Amino acid sequence: MQLFRQSYGEGPPLLIIHGLFGASGNWVTLARNVYGKHFRTITLDLRNHGRSPHDDAFSYADMSDDVLLLMDDEGIEHAHILGHSMGGKLAMHLALEHPEVVDRLIVADIGPQHYPSRHGQLFEAMESLNPEFYSSREEIDVILSRDIPSAPVRQFLMKNMQREGEGYAWGLNLPAIRQAYPEIIGPIESWETFDGETLFVRGGKSDYLLESDMPRIRALFPFADMVTLEDAGHWLHAESPEAFARVTLEFLLEGR
Repeated sequence: MQLFRQSYGEGPPLLIIHGLFGASGNWVTLARNVYGKHFRTITLDLRNHGRSPHDDAFSYADMSDDVLLLMDDEGIEHAHILGHSMGGKLAMHLALEHPEVVDRLIVADIGPQHYPSRHGQLFEAMESLNPEFYSSREEIDVILSRDIPSAPVRQFLMKNMQREGEGYAWGLNLPAIRQAYPEIIGPIESWETFDGETLFVRGGKSDYLLESDMPRIRALFPFADMVTLEDAGHWLHAESPEAFARVTLEFLLEGR
């Protein structure tokens, strides 16, 4: 599948992979103002997200094939990979299955383990909304607030709203994403290891990734290190962008 992508800067290639319900636009500021000064930085929309095509198939294997096709299209033989949340799991899958295309690997606030369902309320709120009936984002925000009290979460989700006629439509392929959700939260497993340099960055206020997860991580990524951003939660690149930029850029430029 041909993925939508945006490119910033020149130099060694760096691919940035967003998380569930995200899009390439979530990374524009860091891509343009930080990474793009040192790397040919490509942000992409995964299938069923953003401006990329929709398809019923939505597995890590399918998404890995999309990334490999993108790299081939862009003439990239190997690249640094940075992935957040679901994008981090995809980055892990890619590194384990296709280690020859991954240079340094950065995984943001996610581990290879199985996770409990955390998004049921979000799915239900989005699926129960009929955005075509509303003429403004303000109206949609009021409706979503009944089930999603967090304004930042609502604003994040509403970035997936696209104007359609007099109303709006979700840019996400919600049915396909929900159908595949059990795999998305499932474990990343492999008989192989990725022996390249790897950095896990966790938010100190997030419970997605803990320092106690390191033995499980090093079973797959034996040369992995972990850095904690104490003041950040799960969306650490948005909550602590300067600290996130500093630790990731240092790793990409200098290694472990």
